[in-house]
Amino acid sequence: MIPRDHSHEAGDVSPQLQWSDVPDGSAELALVCEDPDAPSGTFTHWLVAGIPPDTTQMEAGAELKAYVVGRNDFGRQGYGGPHPPPGDDPHRYFFRLYALSAPTDLSDGFSAEDLRRATEGTVLASGTLVGTYGR
Repeated sequence: MIPRDHSHEAGDVSPQLQWSDVPDGSAELALVCEDPDAPSGTFTHWLVAGIPPDTTQMEAGAELKAYVVGRNDFGRQGYGGPHPPPGDDPHRYFFRLYALSAPTDLSDGFSAEDLRRATEGTVLASGTLVGTYGR
């Protein structure tokens, strides 16, 4: 379960994430958080690219000024926490980290589709963490 502190109604404070074993030859990392259970289809909550490959974590509420930050489906750059409709079964939130063999060359405000195109054929490895949240 994702703690309420990291939800949309609690102020959109991103959770702490840690990872290891980034493959040699990685040029950058990219992070995506999506909810495939949203009523209108997959909802993007967070997009970050330009993460140096020697990075091993993001602190809760991390300032992302050193990275390239995409636009979530709330229409803002940065993290938008879980906010499923009241009464829905808990939704799943997929946090995916990608190790890429080439830089994405994206600019702030990029979309999930921009990231998909930029990473095509460059994913060396990926990892997924799934959290749930309900209201």
